Amino acid sequence: MYKNKKIIAVDDDSILLSTLKMLLSLEGFDNVEYFDNPKKALESIDKEKPALILSDFMMPDMNGIEFLFEAKKLCPETSMILLTGYADKENAIKAINEVGIYKYIEKPWDNEDLLINIRNGLERSGLISELNNKIEELSQAKAQLEKYSHSLEEIVMQKTADLVESNVKLSAIINYCADGIVIVGPDAAIVQANPAFENLTGLDSHLLEGKSLRDLIVTDENKLQKITNDKKEVMLRDAAIKNCINDKKIPVEINFAPIPADGKEESEINYVGVVRNVSLQKEMERLRDDFIATLTHDLRTPLLAAIQTLQFFLDGTLGEIGEKQKTLLDTMKKSNEDMLGLVNALLEVYKYESGKLNLCKTTFSLKSFVEEGIAQLKALADKKGIKLTVVYDGCEAADITADRNELRRVLLNLCGNALNHTKSGGEIEITASDKNGDLILNVKDNGIGIPKEDMKKLFKRFSQGTSQKRSAGTGLGLYLSRQIVEAHNGKIWVESEVSKGSVFSVLIPDSLNVKEKV
Repeated sequence: MYKNKKIIAVDDDSILLSTLKMLLSLEGFDNVEYFDNPKKALESIDKEKPALILSDFMMPDMNGIEFLFEAKKLCPETSMILLTGYADKENAIKAINEVGIYKYIEKPWDNEDLLINIRNGLERSGLISELNNKIEELSQAKAQLEKYSHSLEEIVMQKTADLVESNVKLSAIINYCADGIVIVGPDAAIVQANPAFENLTGLDSHLLEGKSLRDLIVTDENKLQKITNDKKEVMLRDAAIKNCINDKKIPVEINFAPIPADGKEESEINYVGVVRNVSLQKEMERLRDDFIATLTHDLRTPLLAAIQTLQFFLDGTLGEIGEKQKTLLDTMKKSNEDMLGLVNALLEVYKYESGKLNLCKTTFSLKSFVEEGIAQLKALADKKGIKLTVVYDGCEAADITADRNELRRVLLNLCGNALNHTKSGGEIEITASDKNGDLILNVKDNGIGIPKEDMKKLFKRFSQGTSQKRSAGTGLGLYLSRQIVEAHNGKIWVESEVSKGSVFSVLIPDSLNVKEKV
């Protein structure tokens, strides 16, 4: 591999130069230039840098040390060997020290020794060249790295400035936000709170930190447990914050959500809560409901008077009237009765929502209660050709303890809705079951059914029918039924499939007293 590298040989003695030429040629060194004049050799070196220079010491015009000194300027990486006589050993040592030659060889030389030194010199030049290339590469890499480092510093400085600016904006948003913001740990202990939350509780931040959220929020304990147990967003609507200064309970809505944290265990996740004071909203709702209650209450008297007056005309108390007049007056009476029904429903809703209606519970026969309700609906069912059936599952002889009038309203509402949404020739089945003292009342029909998207809003105020069919009623029947059932600590729900029918179910807990059969 090294034999094709360029070698320059300089000696003014033609015999020695021929001997050297023959030796190198025999060894396969085919890229060698031979000069008997050192100045001509320098011209060649200047054009193409050799890997090795062999030079005699004693030469006319320029000795070997002077020649190698000039050659060193042109090719500092080249290995140089000085050929010298025994008497010139001191000059050879001087050349090593001053010029930095690789080797000096005394004449006459040993061919094998010379060849070994030539090979080593070529290898040395190659290694020096590779080393210098690596140094150059490292220098370039260092320069590039310094450039990147400088750029990185600028990027870090810019990102830091952006982060500081974002942090300032975020702090401003949190501190000046009208809603309370609180961060709690996995154990519901307060980690941080903004001034709005401090105002709600009446406590400074240093008093809030470490305090349990359960000591400040009034709500259903099960909902409170969900904040840190469900690991997802939780909305607390019917909640209140205790103000530790005036001991008042401020109505609030709180939205809690986990704070994403990469690399943290679930048990280490914090939660952020946004607390909104809804005192004004609640007061407006109360004023609105009071207005509606007053208005509807005042409407009852003129409506009752109008209905009674129309009844006097219809029953002939005020004299005979013709059939046309009777038909018209009967229509007017029914319209007034429908309006009175709406007024009464609004009043009932208001009483339940305001907590002003107390249940009047009595104990009565379940069978007689159901049959009385069915009797009121039988005429309408017969008119539409709908079959009404009642099934008692282990409770035919049972007594029930509940508010009879209010529970009858629920039964009539559910059966009335089933009749309205069941086609002629259909069937409605009322099932009463005893489940360890709990009454489960099912009203099943094979009517039009309820789409899935409508079921979740079915028991809300003013929900009228479904997207398939609108009801002509007030939209308060199912809402009022839910209020009555929940006042009995019960539950109401529905299962339905479009075009196949619906099943409305009511659970009244701890209400049945099943009599033993004799």
